[in-house]
Amino acid sequence: MIEGFDIGAENQTPGLVCAHHHLYSALARGMPAPPHAPTDFLDILEMVWWRLDLALDLEMLEWSAKLGALEALEAGCTAIIDHHESPNAIEGSLSVIADACAEVGVRVSTCYGVTDRHGADGARRGLAENDRFLSAGGRGMVGVHASFTCSDDTLAAAAELAERHGVGVHIHVAEGPDDDQAPARLAGLTSDDWLLVHGVYLPDDHGLRGTLVHNPRSNMNNGVGYARPARFANPIALGTDGIGADMFDEFRVAFVAARAQNVLTTPDTPWGWLAQGWALFPDALADRVTWSYQPLEPWHLAYTPTVRAIDVDIDGEPALRDGVATRVDADEVRAKAREQAQRLFAALR
Repeated sequence: MIEGFDIGAENQTPGLVCAHHHLYSALARGMPAPPHAPTDFLDILEMVWWRLDLALDLEMLEWSAKLGALEALEAGCTAIIDHHESPNAIEGSLSVIADACAEVGVRVSTCYGVTDRHGADGARRGLAENDRFLSAGGRGMVGVHASFTCSDDTLAAAAELAERHGVGVHIHVAEGPDDDQAPARLAGLTSDDWLLVHGVYLPDDHGLRGTLVHNPRSNMNNGVGYARPARFANPIALGTDGIGADMFDEFRVAFVAARAQNVLTTPDTPWGWLAQGWALFPDALADRVTWSYQPLEPWHLAYTPTVRAIDVDIDGEPALRDGVATRVDADEVRAKAREQAQRLFAALR
């Protein structure tokens, strides 16, 4: 667990950490149906997410990030590691996301997911946005979509840029069968500060360095299978892949998914994955969340839904009181996000 923190003693924890999020997905709920019903994971990417990210503009990004940060705050999550893509609104996008989260009060580390899906110039612009943001003092990593959408040159350039800035690379790895060559493609590039997201199709002895981020609910939703994260030697953290930032809820899903594979699994295992978020984003240890339930102990939390954040202090300052955000008008954020969602949906029709 976390040295010096006695989990379960009170009805308080540090702020929770979402180790992999896509804040732009906050506007996707209720989006128009794709041209045809996707039949596999690559089809889901092409028919849903790659159509959506092409339609995003900076105004949509602002309100999707504010909504995502607000919902994280309301769930006691004070730190988000975000992975972003908006091919037609790349320049300045990471600053928009960072500023929106700062307004709500939630900590964020963000990055732009570089890809060659839009040609060499698209990859260059993605690298440039990561470089611009990090050079300006933004908190983040270098993002890469996935090895199967990048050339070897782009993967090498991203690794070099990350090393130059002293950060890791945040990349989807072997989420579906189309990326099963990821271990070979990334061999020799990874380091301990990389985030390897998903890993469903990684072999046990994949040889890649970094923290593997498990996203059980997303993997189920996309029908890609169960990653069996306990088999890896890498540290394991817990993310949502853009399905909100309710980390207690994700912990419960992670528990039942693991238990479905092995009935001897205890809640302590996925709780360790949740706690790994504090190693990735230690600033959240300075935050305090007061919950509606105690004891905050894994065996209780695994079977107790609707545990709510009551008060949240971020870096000693109030950000949530009696379940209500103190720094933004939650009703306004939701109303503006609905407006932007309708703009997004119109672009998708």
